[in-house]
Amino acid sequence: MTLNIEDKGLEKLIVVGDRLLIKPKTADSKTRSGLYLPPGVQEKEKIQSGYVVKVGPGYPIPAITDADEPWKDKKEEVKYVPLQPVEGDLAIYLQNPAWEIFFNNEKYVIVPHSAVLLLVRDSGLFE
Repeated sequence: MTLNIEDKGLEKLIVVGDRLLIKPKTADSKTRSGLYLPPGVQEKEKIQSGYVVKVGPGYPIPAITDADEPWKDKKEEVKYVPLQPVEGDLAIYLQNPAWEIFFNNEKYVIVPHSAVLLLVRDSGLFE
């Protein structure tokens, strides 16, 4: 399933829960031996790679309430277990549980945290 969204800024997108917004890497059109691949061959592979653009808050933890301390403020503040990926990581992920979206005519993929197989974190990657 693909979804087309047209807006001006990526900062308006909020990733929910344990999901990642990934910008897929452009696949090579040639094999190592020099054969040209037809369009769509790389997209059918089970494992893909791309750069993490946004990360959700993580897994929610239920609020702990102390029934024996009634004087405390009963503020229900949701807490999260954070996810491992950070923006800018190269993620190797499974293609099957991913959802494609098009934002400003660019392809992005929403991937659950459980579909990420490997992260490559290089501080000098974008320099």
